Amino acid sequence: MPTVAPRYAANDGLIDAARAAIGDALIEAYDKVGEVSLTIERDQIVPALVALRDTPGLEYQQLMEIAGVDYPANGAERFEVVYHLLSLTRNSRIRVRVRTDEAHAVPSVTGIWPVAGWLEREVFDMYGVLFDGNPDLRRILTDYGFRGHPQRKDFPLTGYVELRYSETDKRVVYEPVQLAQDYRTFEFQSPWEGASYTLPGDEKAALPQAKGAMTPVTADQIKRADTSESKAQAPAGDKKVTDTPADTGAGKPHPGNAPSEKPDRDPSAPPVQTTPAKEERSDPLPPEEHK
Repeated sequence: MPTVAPRYAANDGLIDAARAAIGDALIEAYDKVGEVSLTIERDQIVPALVALRDTPGLEYQQLMEIAGVDYPANGAERFEVVYHLLSLTRNSRIRVRVRTDEAHAVPSVTGIWPVAGWLEREVFDMYGVLFDGNPDLRRILTDYGFRGHPQRKDFPLTGYVELRYSETDKRVVYEPVQLAQDYRTFEFQSPWEGASYTLPGDEKAALPQAKGAMTPVTADQIKRADTSESKAQAPAGDKKVTDTPADTGAGKPHPGNAPSEKPDRDPSAPPVQTTPAKEERSDPLPPEEHK
């Protein structure tokens, strides 16, 4: 079934077309896993984005996102501002990056896409990156009195202050962060690999275990708690098993029932009456007798 959405445009020749449109402002370009990334000089970001929007064959008309990234290992220019563009006519996306620090401002692109105002405020709030030309550059996610920028790699996870509602002052107050429990010292040597120290609770291993408790040692190595109270068992008597048929009488003509082994019968005693076995009926019972 054919789809109404346009097909994805191939990246063949895209980097060459972008280099021709941007010129010397392009620092680096690469195509990786089907995504094209361009690195632009900070002062030339506005004309570079205009060229990507208006050049035939590129036509990246829509700004989808502005993101910030912190790379402390990069030195002075540790921050990157990343612009994600979309071409509606070609159904193609491209990534444009700019390197900066916390002192030098990045030119604002609100004159190209007014929606960039809110996106630049978010990058400023989270990373502290300044934007030159933004008409309303202030915090957007944190409070106005917030200190620091939470998405920086050197920002503590616990923060500096915490806020709560005070019933006494009838307002929200700020207080220094107080952790619910102290930091613990973790031992990274696994006790299962033969630790040289004694862990809390190991002293219980020296005590006799309760009856039925699980233990890794064998029954011959452990002394149960009730060993001293248990009574000595009597020695085993005659064996309960048979090794030969003579032990059970098997193979004898009259095992235990020979005439010579029976007691003599008193002649004056009356004869033993035997009950004859009932004869089984060969004919089936009539239907009325089954009821």
